[in-house]
Amino acid sequence: MSFKISKKAGFAVACLAATLFATSAFADEPVVNKGDNAWMLTSTVLVLLMTIPGLALFYGGLVRSKNMLSVLTHVFYTVCIVTVIWMLYGYSMSFTGGSTPFVGGFSKAFMAGVTTDSKAATFSVGANISELVYVCFQMTFAAITPALIVGAFAERMKFAAVALFIPLWVTFIYFPIAHMVWYWAGPDAIDAAVKALAAAKDDAAKKAAQEALDAVMADGGQVFLWGAIDFAGGTVVHINSGIAGLVGAIMVGKRTGYGKDIIAPHSLTMTMIGASLLWVGWFGFNAGSNLEATGGAALAMTNSFVATAAAALAWMFAEWIVKGKPSLLGICSGAVAGLVAVTPAAGFSGPMGAIVLGLVVGVVCLFFCSVVKHTFGYDDALDVFGVHCIGGIVGAIGTGILVNPALGGSGIMDYTTGKIADYDFMTQLIAQGKAVATTLVWSGVGSAILYFIVNMIVGLRASPDKEREGLDITDHGERAYNM
Repeated sequence: MSFKISKKAGFAVACLAATLFATSAFADEPVVNKGDNAWMLTSTVLVLLMTIPGLALFYGGLVRSKNMLSVLTHVFYTVCIVTVIWMLYGYSMSFTGGSTPFVGGFSKAFMAGVTTDSKAATFSVGANISELVYVCFQMTFAAITPALIVGAFAERMKFAAVALFIPLWVTFIYFPIAHMVWYWAGPDAIDAAVKALAAAKDDAAKKAAQEALDAVMADGGQVFLWGAIDFAGGTVVHINSGIAGLVGAIMVGKRTGYGKDIIAPHSLTMTMIGASLLWVGWFGFNAGSNLEATGGAALAMTNSFVATAAAALAWMFAEWIVKGKPSLLGICSGAVAGLVAVTPAAGFSGPMGAIVLGLVVGVVCLFFCSVVKHTFGYDDALDVFGVHCIGGIVGAIGTGILVNPALGGSGIMDYTTGKIADYDFMTQLIAQGKAVATTLVWSGVGSAILYFIVNMIVGLRASPDKEREGLDITDHGERAYNM
């Protein structure tokens, strides 16, 4: 999904290209495609729409009326604080080459070198978009991911804790995971290095060209170098936020009265509106991750329709069979689960594979949000773990299967040959498993440490009296409804 050329790899290719192609050094300079640029501008706004107001309304409707504004504030604050942090150093930490494959550097901190003329690569050699557009697009992903977490500990974590936890989490958890999964040198750098190797005449030139190609191929995040694929954020966004949410729900503790009192959503109407906005915005999330207005975006869009619908139906009918009635909350939750699962697969799976993925994830997530949750007794208030983490795992593993061209998948491009690489089931499945495990461990352990630190500084949860009165009044001094 992300293609940024590091200084090291870019310098190696540039030097070699200058030596071998001195007379035509800029003949194949990548250009900004205005159509792709326009699509990415639109996609960026769509992803923002997912978070505010989409996610905010979806979550807000699921809590009790006395905590409606609390949830809305958590989500809106998260978007604002992450936007600023992203521009200061988040983009640089995520999408520049660092000294390790686990996190980027600070060469573009404070937007150093990012101008209206700088470019970011896409999936096609020679076709670029404006780097500022790419910065903003990725910024919306960084904003929605921690906003997803707040649903797990809704109705009992105080705002001061959220205000401190979010900046820490994106810095130490999100940015490294984004770098590990999505950062690589990009198709333009690989293509230039391959052409330089092909043009090398003598042994010395060939050796230098091969070393330059090796440097470019090694310039990537650790998960990417393992060969894992994640089109739009199954690991980076959903597993990452889902496991952080579960850890938070456990460490913060259950809501007062959980399991004893009736704790029902106050407005499923708001939840349905939020779910619908999420679905609309998700087309920017998934189809936008193609970075180009091409057939790849059309495939991602198609899959975002069919997987979502299939998962919504699967959840609804399974719930109907088990509980005797189909619920609006069920069909909305199933739709979100389908969107989560298809996120890593959107540009890799065929439409029929996406339907199967949706049918599977709808039932699996329902099982985790009901049976598993009740069996273990954790209070994941808005099912962040059951939908996002579990849905993300199903999607991440499923992507490794459905990318197979024999199953209608797109296959994985090998930019050194310019062809679709041969598919190997076990190799790809192992790579996907490593990606899932790395995200679970990094985010799970890292989040636990951050919750502990926040608890030591400001405390995690509101007092029982404040929780009973509602966080809208006790944290923010206002009510969602004055009637």
